Amino acid sequence: MTNGNRREATGVTRTQRCYVRRAVRTRSIGLICAALLLTACGGGQPQDAKEPSGKFKVQITTASFPASQRLSEHTHLLLAVHNASGHTLPDVAVTICNVTCAYPAPPGEGTSAAAFAQNLQMQGLAHPSRPVWVLDNPPGPCDSGCSANSSSGGGGPGGAVTAYANTWALGPLAAGQTAKFDFGVTAVKPGRHVVAWEVAAGLNGKAKAVLQDGSLPHGTFTVLVHNAPAQTYVNNNGQIVTTSSSNPQ
Repeated sequence: MTNGNRREATGVTRTQRCYVRRAVRTRSIGLICAALLLTACGGGQPQDAKEPSGKFKVQITTASFPASQRLSEHTHLLLAVHNASGHTLPDVAVTICNVTCAYPAPPGEGTSAAAFAQNLQMQGLAHPSRPVWVLDNPPGPCDSGCSANSSSGGGGPGGAVTAYANTWALGPLAAGQTAKFDFGVTAVKPGRHVVAWEVAAGLNGKAKAVLQDGSLPHGTFTVLVHNAPAQTYVNNNGQIVTTSSSNPQ
């Protein structure tokens, strides 16, 4: 009488042999998948492979942010970048920093804090960054959730946001053209604050924006946000009117 599980000369039953085959096959598939995953993570072209190297001359034709503001007042930080290089900028970008955009920056400064924010000097916080201004209307196209008039009430980063810290990019900028970065913000923390900015010609560091004298296009705004909030009312025509308080603090 034959037995489907009888041991042969090898000492391994047919059932065990089938199990071993399936295990080896499964392990082989797993190793192949792991290899593919490693290739996807570490293989391929470097991130900056398609970004040209060089210096691109620009002009900062507009750089403004009101030096005196009030709590709840809506204002705009405006930066206009003109391409004076004669060549297309790969990806014109602006980074917003706390106090300075220099690297490395002191603790709590640079991009260690979120854009338009400061870091709290407290222990045990999961994230110390707290807003000084709320970014209501970011630069670039508003795909969803970034407009103050959207169903979600705004507050999204906007279509120009990038994966880089505190950085927005508006794409290639043709020679002779100007890109406008318009940050619509609302002040939520009183006091004296310093907002720094820096312009880049690309996101990966190979394409560098420079001014006519060869220096880096950057700057700062020192802003005093008063305790007294802006006064808002609806006039007889149904329009929202914002006025300054007669007693700034």
